[in-house]
Amino acid sequence: MPIKPFPDLNEAQKLDLIERLQQWSLSNGLVMYPPNFKSYSAAVAPITLFPTPFPKKSFHNALEVQKTFNELYINLVTKEKSWLLEILDFLAPFDKTFTGKLYEIYQESQKLGVKQPLSLGVFRSDYMVNDIDNVDQPEIKQIEFNTVSVSFGGLSSKVGKLHNYLNRSGCYDNEYSYQYYEDGEIPVSNSINELAQGLANADSTYSSTATSILFVVQPGERNCFDQRHIEYSLLENHNIKSFRVTLEDVQDYLTVNGDKLYVKSSMDEISVVYYRSGYAPSDYEISPEKTWGARLFLEDTTAIKCPSLLTQLSGSKKVQQLLTNEEIIKKLLPAIESKELAQVLSTFVSIYPLDSSEQGKIAKKLAFEKPELFVLKPQREGGGNNIYKENIPDFLKSIDEEEWGAYILMELINPSNFKNKIIRNDETFNEEIISELGVFGTILFNEVSGEILENENAGWLLRSKFSSSNEGGVAAGFGCVDNIYLY
Repeated sequence: MPIKPFPDLNEAQKLDLIERLQQWSLSNGLVMYPPNFKSYSAAVAPITLFPTPFPKKSFHNALEVQKTFNELYINLVTKEKSWLLEILDFLAPFDKTFTGKLYEIYQESQKLGVKQPLSLGVFRSDYMVNDIDNVDQPEIKQIEFNTVSVSFGGLSSKVGKLHNYLNRSGCYDNEYSYQYYEDGEIPVSNSINELAQGLANADSTYSSTATSILFVVQPGERNCFDQRHIEYSLLENHNIKSFRVTLEDVQDYLTVNGDKLYVKSSMDEISVVYYRSGYAPSDYEISPEKTWGARLFLEDTTAIKCPSLLTQLSGSKKVQQLLTNEEIIKKLLPAIESKELAQVLSTFVSIYPLDSSEQGKIAKKLAFEKPELFVLKPQREGGGNNIYKENIPDFLKSIDEEEWGAYILMELINPSNFKNKIIRNDETFNEEIISELGVFGTILFNEVSGEILENENAGWLLRSKFSSSNEGGVAAGFGCVDNIYLY
């Protein structure tokens, strides 16, 4: 099916469309706090004016493999734990202040004894469509698999509803106020309710009596509305209360009694510790003794962690590189069918280690001879950490070669550009954009026995950015929240 062009509107129609977009967003919580905000003053989140084209087959392929990826990572954590620990032993010295510190806290928690074997994964697998190289048969290619603090599940639902409102109200039609897109061409992610459902499942498994969920958040969180939508769904649909606390304040506001975690002021018992922070070194830098102490304090309770320390560490880029190996996948998923295996393998681009192995030697050569084809990634989450293309050789020369082993070299994905419009505050940007699909999943499992209690898809997210930008973080100012037009 040919792709519909973006709606062609005159200036008056564009102004009306933007006004409706902004007012709907403010009315429905499609917002973020601006820098240096006041608590009473929010702004419309950076969003696209129109939904962005995305191949229907690629979209459904991404949805279909999510539960397999959920299980793949959990089986690594539970059934091949000794191998994962060997990987972490190797990685820890290269990143002592973060990966190494998380691993150290994990080891300390194990000495104290496992208080809660159940763990909850709220994951997001991110993809781009590699269609410049293969226009006739575009394929999704995995960028990364995120195991901690996956964001924008709340705003994703909202932007889908926004684009549907604008379409159904005739704002995209330049003549008769008709719908421009057909029914079903702009799907709406139900990620708010499905992520809340995953948390609620963990809560009900923890206890049949009334308990609450703890959101561990960053101080001055600008993206709190994305999180609040999940909190509101928990209360409205499951009658589960939530509390919010920063890592710095954990031990001031919480207490432990009989290994159970409670809110000091109300003595509400906490069933699930849901991390929306703790994924980057900056989350620990304000008060390292308090913040790192908080991770051990929380880990050493009967509350279900989302994620546990080991589950978070399984999301390292080195693990991602190793899990592209077909034999390793078969070992971790012995019952996987050939069709399912082929579907998973089709999502991978080439990822190389930068170590002394044969693949590592190939990678070192490629990094200097063909850097324009690659991105260099460290073992950390969040935007702004990657080294791209021609910057790779000089960066590698700037550090000791023994430190190269902490990085992976990943083949760049080549998505198509689209001339959508990005709305940020009172500005409209008309640059070419590229898009990234994130598929959410939730999985409740026993980290000791390996038993999986629940494994579900939990909606999706589309983020877009200027094609001239390497990074894509919305909160970091690189991109925007978008939605899909399926073709």
